Amino acid sequence: MAKAPKQSTKRTRLEQPPQNRSLERGVEILRAFRPGASLMGNGDLAERTGLSRATVSRLTQTLVGTGLLEYDRGRRAYRLAAPVLSFAHSMRSGSPVLQAVGPMMRAVAEKKKINVGLAVADREEMVYLESVRYNRKPTLRNIVAGQRVPIELTSLGRAYLAAVPEAQRQALLLQFKSRRPTGWHALECDIIEAIDSVRRQGYCVAAWQPEVVAVATPIVVEGNPIYVLNLSVSTQAAPALVGSEISSHLMDLAARVHQAIESI
Repeated sequence: MAKAPKQSTKRTRLEQPPQNRSLERGVEILRAFRPGASLMGNGDLAERTGLSRATVSRLTQTLVGTGLLEYDRGRRAYRLAAPVLSFAHSMRSGSPVLQAVGPMMRAVAEKKKINVGLAVADREEMVYLESVRYNRKPTLRNIVAGQRVPIELTSLGRAYLAAVPEAQRQALLLQFKSRRPTGWHALECDIIEAIDSVRRQGYCVAAWQPEVVAVATPIVVEGNPIYVLNLSVSTQAAPALVGSEISSHLMDLAARVHQAIESI
């Protein structure tokens, strides 16, 4: 028997009835909005979520009614509304972890004139919870809290992969392979090398953006998500050299962050 298309599988999963599927489907609609996809019609949302257009139409009407989406009549499309931003502000201001570790991150960034970030995973991406930018050289890319980066390409993501259970790691690797079939073998080798580096040295190094090198380490505290801390600099130096120069600052900060989270 032929396998069902990927989109149909996703649609079936999201449209199963139990456990308040309407709420889950509504969340999938909100998740579909990303930088570069900030204005979408029902067709776009159906394609991104795998839901039927009729289901999407009902959900978008509800989300407009509750104030979470705005409808642009001229373009016949939707965008996220202001209350979504207020949710993010409430999360950041109410997070005991960010209140505890934010000052530490800013102190290191100011003292070393270096970029410091803290992130967690969300599906196949890492999401920055905090990002303090104090680099000596300005870069074209300005990382802010809430920004997403790919797990498979970044030091943040690879450090995360080193900390997750084997079954979860293998499932993610299969997703990355299907998303990046071209050049997968070389990318997989880089990921495996980074995971081995975390296990041996406590950190890994990556340079997925031109002239930007980052080192990262996972912070695992029972009862909490896996946090990942990174330091980055703009430089033309070899990533391995940069890693050896700044890894001690990373590991020292990580130890203090771990202790702070543990005491919350």
